[in-house]
Amino acid sequence: MTEFELTEAERALLPTPEEAAEYAERGWYLSRKLFTDEELDLLQDATEKYYEGHRDRTLAVRPPNLAAWEPSHGPVQRHNDYVHYESEAIGRILRKPLLGAVAALLAEAEEIRVFQATLILKPPIPGEPSNQVPWHFDRHYWATSTSERMLTAFIPFHDCGEEMGTITMVDGSHRWRERPAGEDSSRHFAQRDRSELEQLLVENAEYNGAEVRKIPMVIPRGHVSFHHCRTYHGSGPNLAEVPRRAVSLHLQDGANEYRAHTRPDGAPVVYNHDLLVRRTADGRPDYADPEFCPPIWQGAV
Repeated sequence: MTEFELTEAERALLPTPEEAAEYAERGWYLSRKLFTDEELDLLQDATEKYYEGHRDRTLAVRPPNLAAWEPSHGPVQRHNDYVHYESEAIGRILRKPLLGAVAALLAEAEEIRVFQATLILKPPIPGEPSNQVPWHFDRHYWATSTSERMLTAFIPFHDCGEEMGTITMVDGSHRWRERPAGEDSSRHFAQRDRSELEQLLVENAEYNGAEVRKIPMVIPRGHVSFHHCRTYHGSGPNLAEVPRRAVSLHLQDGANEYRAHTRPDGAPVVYNHDLLVRRTADGRPDYADPEFCPPIWQGAV
């Protein structure tokens, strides 16, 4: 087998044409079991070592918008970017070709690369404000990307349902027309008021003559929730007795590349990659840099 090849058993786990068409209509897809229990045990062990401070390599510079929880931050929701780069064990599991093949079918692409990998731990503290992730869609924060086919794989390490504050999709919202931005919409949701974002969701639905249909993803262990880069999503508090552990794996199709983008005040938008990745021949950040954006699928599925 080549690096990007599937067994017959793995092919049976791919989305059907009907399921891929439903993803195109609804903006989200819940997969079959893509990860084995052994793989998820290894992933959790590797993330425990990561939280204890283990790094196989570190970032050469620290971007200003880096999510980087450390113990001194306390029992808040933990977000850590670039775990696929800093931990060989984590990166190896996240580069599973089967995961890339599913994404390729959904995105209708022949190449899928990692864009970013964020390790998340939501503590079992119902009243912790950081546990509630307000409504947003990822494309807002990827203004320097050219692609409209990017997507995210949400990979919990365990069964993940409503009690744990699972990821929740706004059905079909990826097809909404975007209202003209009256402010800098590239600010991350963590830097914005929750009520503001709830109101923006309602206003965007009204602008599109659409209903806000919220679909909580009930995800069995080993299964993966995928969503389109323009699908509104968020999550509620963790009401369980154990942490909610997951990786949010942002993925880009092979055609994606850097483009310059400015805020309403004329200042350039800078994504974290722009300070880290190699440069293209014409001097732009290279979103195909295999160190930070390795391919996880190439070729027809």
